[in-house]
Amino acid sequence: MDYECIRLTRDADVTTITMDRPERRNALSLLHMQELTDAFARVGESDARGVVLAANGPVFCAGHDFADVAGSDLEQVRHLLWTCTELMTLMQRIPQPVVARVHGLATAAGCQLVAAADIAVAADTAGFAAPGGKGGWFCHTPMVAIARTVGRKRAVEMALSGDVIDAATAREWGLVNQVVPAEELDGAVAALVSRVTRGSAQSKGMGKQALYAQLDLAQPQAYAYAVEVMAATSQTPDAAEGIAAFLEKRAPVWSG
Repeated sequence: MDYECIRLTRDADVTTITMDRPERRNALSLLHMQELTDAFARVGESDARGVVLAANGPVFCAGHDFADVAGSDLEQVRHLLWTCTELMTLMQRIPQPVVARVHGLATAAGCQLVAAADIAVAADTAGFAAPGGKGGWFCHTPMVAIARTVGRKRAVEMALSGDVIDAATAREWGLVNQVVPAEELDGAVAALVSRVTRGSAQSKGMGKQALYAQLDLAQPQAYAYAVEVMAATSQTPDAAEGIAAFLEKRAPVWSG
């Protein structure tokens, strides 16, 4: 499929989705979000083992495209926000690990993309903000993902101040997993993707789905859910193969 706002490339088992609207600071127009949603859905149904979300230009993503919002009525804005929500949810629903490669500023819904990704690696040149707090349109939906990533007090500070936090602070707060010099970003992303895609792809996909499901449950319900999932997945071919390979001291051969 030809896209206007993004590029889709594949290197071996890893697909990279690159936001490619540098002239608009990769702002999330309706079309841009629809294309990202289509791309993630396609990758989710493919045999790729990992996904990298990257961006072209000096800014990672400046959030919603205000050109789409200006003059829109309630139903139109609601549609924009539900399209964005579908995208963020899909990133966590597909079986492959999604790694955000953040080289520059990520604000509002752009910061939400980072928070919604399974893992994020940032260059030391990156910055993160929910700027609605210092403007006229609060970052209500971006804060759903951001607050669940950085915790309540830090989320409130980000949301109310609108200040940019640097990459080192984002790492300390748990918004990103790693921070590296800009010139080392590609290598760090590749190394991390290699680590999080090893093992059984089937097991990892079911594990990712179950992990997100239990995170929102109280601990007793989380254990009850996890026990049933772990017991059920013990019967899969890859679980049997992994156990057999461990006991026989050999390399496993995964299905698919």
